[in-house]
Amino acid sequence: MEFSNPTLRKYRDDRRRLLEFVLSSGLIKEIRTPAGPTTSFSSINFDSISTDYVLECINSGGVLDVSQARKRYYDESSQPITFLQMHLRSGDVYYLHSDPNSMGSPPFRMPPPMPMNHADFVELSKSETNYPAGKKSPPLFQETRKNCQVTTVPDLNCMGNTTVLSAVLPTLKTGFSDDDLRESAYEVFLACMMFSRVEIYSNEAKKRERSARFLGGLKNRREKRHVEHESPDRNLKIHETIRMQMQISEATDTLIRRRLTQFASGKPCGDIDVPQLSLALLTGILRTDFPSEKSYIHWKNRQANVLEELLSSDHNKNRKQMIGASLTKIRNPEEWDLKMSPSERSDFLLVIRQVALALTSMPGRFGIEGETYYWTTGYHLNIRLYEKILCSVFDILEDSQIIEESEEILELTKLTWSMLGITQKLHHALFAWVLFQQFVATEDMALLDYALCEVDKVLSAEMCDDREVAYTNSLTSSTFSNGHEMRLSLMQSIFLSISSWCDSKLQDYHLHFSKKKLFFERVVTMALSAGNEDFVPHISSEQFTGVGTSSVLVTGKIRGYVEKSLDAACRRVSFVLYLSIINFCDCNHNKVDLWSQVTCSPSSEYIKDTIHPLVTLANELNLIVEEDLSIFSPVLSQWYRECAMISAKKLHQFYGERLKPFLRDVTCLTMDVRKVLSAAVALEACLIKLHTSVCKETKSPSANGPAFDYFPIAEISGPIILDWIVAQHERILEWTARAFELEDWEPLSLQQKQAASAIEVFRIIEETVDQFFEFSLPMDIIHLQALLSIIFHSLDAYLSKMSIQLVEKKFFYPSTTLTRYKEAAFPIVKKKVVEHSILDDEVHRQLDILATSKLCIRLNTYRYIQKQITVLEDGIRKSWEAITPCRVYGCSAEMTPGSLGTSVDLNDESVTELFVATLDCIRDSAGHAIKRTCDFLGAKIVFWDMRDSFLFNLYHGGVEGNRLDDLLPQFDSALNNVCRLIDETIRDLVVSSIYKASLEGFVWLLLDGGPSRAFSDTDISMIEEDLSVFEDLFVANGEGLPRSLIEEESKFVHQILSLFSLQTQSVIQMLMESSEHISVDTTSPRYAQRYLGDAETLIRVLCHKKDREASKFLKRRYQLPPSSDYGETSSEDSSFHSPLLADIVKRSASFRWSDKSQSSFKFMKKKLQEATWDIKHVTWSK
Repeated sequence: MEFSNPTLRKYRDDRRRLLEFVLSSGLIKEIRTPAGPTTSFSSINFDSISTDYVLECINSGGVLDVSQARKRYYDESSQPITFLQMHLRSGDVYYLHSDPNSMGSPPFRMPPPMPMNHADFVELSKSETNYPAGKKSPPLFQETRKNCQVTTVPDLNCMGNTTVLSAVLPTLKTGFSDDDLRESAYEVFLACMMFSRVEIYSNEAKKRERSARFLGGLKNRREKRHVEHESPDRNLKIHETIRMQMQISEATDTLIRRRLTQFASGKPCGDIDVPQLSLALLTGILRTDFPSEKSYIHWKNRQANVLEELLSSDHNKNRKQMIGASLTKIRNPEEWDLKMSPSERSDFLLVIRQVALALTSMPGRFGIEGETYYWTTGYHLNIRLYEKILCSVFDILEDSQIIEESEEILELTKLTWSMLGITQKLHHALFAWVLFQQFVATEDMALLDYALCEVDKVLSAEMCDDREVAYTNSLTSSTFSNGHEMRLSLMQSIFLSISSWCDSKLQDYHLHFSKKKLFFERVVTMALSAGNEDFVPHISSEQFTGVGTSSVLVTGKIRGYVEKSLDAACRRVSFVLYLSIINFCDCNHNKVDLWSQVTCSPSSEYIKDTIHPLVTLANELNLIVEEDLSIFSPVLSQWYRECAMISAKKLHQFYGERLKPFLRDVTCLTMDVRKVLSAAVALEACLIKLHTSVCKETKSPSANGPAFDYFPIAEISGPIILDWIVAQHERILEWTARAFELEDWEPLSLQQKQAASAIEVFRIIEETVDQFFEFSLPMDIIHLQALLSIIFHSLDAYLSKMSIQLVEKKFFYPSTTLTRYKEAAFPIVKKKVVEHSILDDEVHRQLDILATSKLCIRLNTYRYIQKQITVLEDGIRKSWEAITPCRVYGCSAEMTPGSLGTSVDLNDESVTELFVATLDCIRDSAGHAIKRTCDFLGAKIVFWDMRDSFLFNLYHGGVEGNRLDDLLPQFDSALNNVCRLIDETIRDLVVSSIYKASLEGFVWLLLDGGPSRAFSDTDISMIEEDLSVFEDLFVANGEGLPRSLIEEESKFVHQILSLFSLQTQSVIQMLMESSEHISVDTTSPRYAQRYLGDAETLIRVLCHKKDREASKFLKRRYQLPPSSDYGETSSEDSSFHSPLLADIVKRSASFRWSDKSQSSFKFMKKKLQEATWDIKHVTWSK
């Protein structure tokens, strides 16, 4: 809420900052909202939480409940305390600690109160009723109405400048103006206060007591409030407020107060009436007391008019003539002010006073305590004066606001009851009337709430005695209804006027209360309350019923509202439809038989940007249904539960009569047919929702069967949608194949690292899904199955095209010959060359195409597919759930609300199975492709991209001269390149695959490194150091792979190194024990399948162990050739003839024997099996 007062706005801003500081300082341990615990302050309105409650929460443990803080704030707002400890109702009021008078003039008033958002206008307690006029009753504002809460709503668009059915009092003979009534009312109000001995100090006395205010501020709140309420200073403040509210100048007020003080000094307390007041003012106030002659003449004539209105009703002809002549002289300025002396004027006034005293002494007609002659003869003036007094509670600067001093002002108005003939019940009726008139003029709902409270007080008041009832009924009023004048009692006229205004709005509530639920509820309540049959008579055969009447009469009135408002809404919609038909036919150049052409020609295409009339009609009716569902039905169902069903059936019938001719000739799904059918389905779904909103809570027969004759849309649209889906399948497959062929596997940008073809495929799929659900037509699970099927086949085809381009890892691993270690005695002797296999040209081409950067883009694309599948699935599920009402009701006209839940549950199970069989399979396939591609990428980087530096050079010819240090920059560069290209979500997975492949390379170097690699104990120590450095590279100071994963993966390599550290005899012993388990297959097991005790591993350890005992064992038992007999070509030489000639051999696993090695290994197994027993008992000598 924004405030125009800068000081108040600054105060509010400071208050918000202080509260935010307190909440963020840690003093509050937990903040609880209706949605659950929160740490954010964005959802908290600091203007509507109690600061006292916040401080209490800090003292009690630091747990703040926002709902309780807001409730506490509203409770405190009903009686806040300002610096003067006033008894005010609004929490939005702010007063300065400065003297308003020092600010200069005009205006001579306190700072204006701010709008009241949460004030509760309270009522008189039950003990207040039946108090005699003039007697003081208990405190005014004691809340008795539970729902009497003021809520601010936006201004009504259609309710401005609306007059209330007038409650006409008898005409004033003298033609009183509104200002005359206001000024006379102030004189009456002031006189009643002074004659009731309400002490009012002058301004001078007020200034003398200013010094005492500071001391009063030190007292506690309750004590100070009591002192101020009773003090003359407080009375003076209230008096000043009344004066400014009734727009009386300070000079006029001083003049009248001085004269009334003189007059009241010789009169007993409370002994005064209106004629005596006017005569006293005429006697004591002279022409010289006024600033101008014009103002004096106006004031004098007004006093004469008051006397004429009250004394001319005397039936004594002589006295009446004498009064008339006297008043004529008073009005004549020349004769009264110039020709007559003061004594002559006193004599004239004395005569009038005697007549007035004679009428005053006459007994009342009804014998009520305090009743005077003027109660009945002058009520037409008295009631008007009292209305003006009541109007003083409205802020003159903000007509829609009630001032904060209203409680005290209303308390003081009771002092006028004995003079003006007001009773307790009549006061509530008049105050309700004044509030309601102000509400109509300002359209502020707070005033309507206050008026409702006053009406309830009238209805709930205790029964008055017969005398008071007779008196109230004697106050008649002329009321005009339907062009006829009616004579009713004043109270009946008031309630009839209020009820008639409410009826006029509620008979078209769709127009007047759109999007204003609270406003609508208050007006309905007022209509039923003010239309109480105890006050409102029968008019034009229409029964006005209230909340206190029988339910039959209430439901009848509510049903009338519903039917009349729907009729009015349908008339407006029909006019909109008529305009739409004209526009549609004009655009399509169709001038003949407009409606029949539109409704019976569904196959004709409409021109772009034109809307079919049936679509326009459905949209308009949808707005009506939505308002009924959210605004009107929840309110009206409090009195008449079937109102929603009446609305739904009437609107369904209204649209169905216009839709059926259109449906009869639908043969194809043109654009206008699609839009009309979609609009009809949406409308029917809303109507069903409206109808069933109360079916479960009512015993209506409609709850047990179909509510409507459903539109036959499903039978028309179902086959058409399936044909469309089938047509989309071929289109998507064609676009998928084309996008893949054009793919170059380059990233789109630094942020979008996936392939462009994947984005294009999903764009096509999403367009298809959007078009599918944009039909907004009844669908069955078969339609969803067809949609998911084309999505599955499209993505599966794309994934298959990506997967078949990968090369099997078996082509990466070089082949070697098993030898035993022996140093060369004659280096110049020609040596044997290791046999190699030539790689197929197609495989070689594929490996060149599958560069590391392109493999990274492929991995990103797989990951992108996984993410998009989840997004796509969520979107399809939400869209499918959104059309569930269309599916259930549209496809089965026999479906009832009772069977709706079962059908939806069954559909949900089937839908879940469909998603598992399609999209989940795609998601799993992408996951498997990521795993396979990661393994391929790691193996390719280690065994292909770095084969020369890693496989052929590391430890070649000796460890000391070929350490790992020279290779670390290459590994670091490869890792940086991969991390730069790969998606963050799969970075660790890719790096882990590179690390595993590197470890596999280490195992290959140790076990299959060839004749040029043999390791001593010193070499093993250096290799262990290299391995430790290699592990640190991948840990990357905590930014790489987890240390636990690194250690777990490298465990096997460390175990292999430990075998090299064992004594040769121990390794041979282990080999003998495991020889019985050697596999018949000569193929070496994969790295992941190796273990320390298998014979293949132990034999390779002995082959690469730089040890004479191991060499002697291998020579004697397996006849393995010595390593000195073989020489290996360098990487340069091997790559010169063919890139793959020297280092690639066909192998089916991580490590495979060459053909010659395989036959040798078969022979070794045979020897091992024959010599197992002997070896176990023989110690080998050198």
